[in-house]
Amino acid sequence: MTGGFLARRLLGTLIVLGLLSIGVFGLLYLAPGSVEQTLQGNRPASPETLAALRARYHLDDPVVVQYLRWLGGVLQGDFGTSIRTGVPVTEAIGSRLPLTLGLILYGTLLATLIGLPLGVIGAFRRGRAADRAAVVTSVAGMSAPPFAVGLVLLMAFAVYLQWFPVYGQGEGLADRLRHLTLPAAALAVGSAGLLVRFTRAALIRELDQDYLVFARARGLPTRLIVGYALRNSLIPILTALGLILTSTLAGTVLVEVTFALPGLGTLLVDSVTFKDMPVVQALALLLTLLISAVNLLVDVGYALADPRIRFGVSR
Repeated sequence: MTGGFLARRLLGTLIVLGLLSIGVFGLLYLAPGSVEQTLQGNRPASPETLAALRARYHLDDPVVVQYLRWLGGVLQGDFGTSIRTGVPVTEAIGSRLPLTLGLILYGTLLATLIGLPLGVIGAFRRGRAADRAAVVTSVAGMSAPPFAVGLVLLMAFAVYLQWFPVYGQGEGLADRLRHLTLPAAALAVGSAGLLVRFTRAALIRELDQDYLVFARARGLPTRLIVGYALRNSLIPILTALGLILTSTLAGTVLVEVTFALPGLGTLLVDSVTFKDMPVVQALALLLTLLISAVNLLVDVGYALADPRIRFGVSR
């Protein structure tokens, strides 16, 4: 049942990754200019250098052969060498990946701690002042771009109040958390607003069900009613968490630039500016892999959260 569903989902994820890898490889040919000029980046190139690039990357082979050779290297963890720095791409990404993942997890945690309680309060206080405040807060959060929120937080809490550092990643766990608090908060504002809307809507729909109306009529404690309602509202809440993780992945690019954090977002901006195509390809494929993994985890969460779902069984 559930095992067959997960196997199909995993197979579908692998197929999607395979198709998207073709698009990532095609960035070489979609970029303006010739492939040799793209691989050369912004550095001046002589005819001898371009000829050497053609020989090194086997550009005289058919495109299918080039793609299969590139894919074989990717499966072995070889994305080539950075044009800008001359270091292996995997090394350049590996040194920055922990910071970006930490920022994403920190921002998602803050969004969950803010958005989930506000959504619950809005649902149980529907039509009251607390509900209206939660709705207004969610709309304001969803309307504000993360980089704009980051600039406001930077000016307020780092420049004027000087509670947090202006830039940098810090040293050690405590100092790292202090440096990442404002960037994570900038990512969490919009995500928390999205989670408030999903949680509130799911709980309001669930609270109108007969079993919860009967539970309230019997005088069951509020904590039990909240637990029942949340358990049966996990599907839309998990969907919202999946959307939050994927949107946070995209939002880290501008937030890292705003706070001068040496993560994958800053690396991507620098690589695009310098036309460092091997790094751009690797980052695009990595983001694709992370988003596909998040979607797969959400599907697994569906199977674990709702026992009424029977995957792969026809009635």
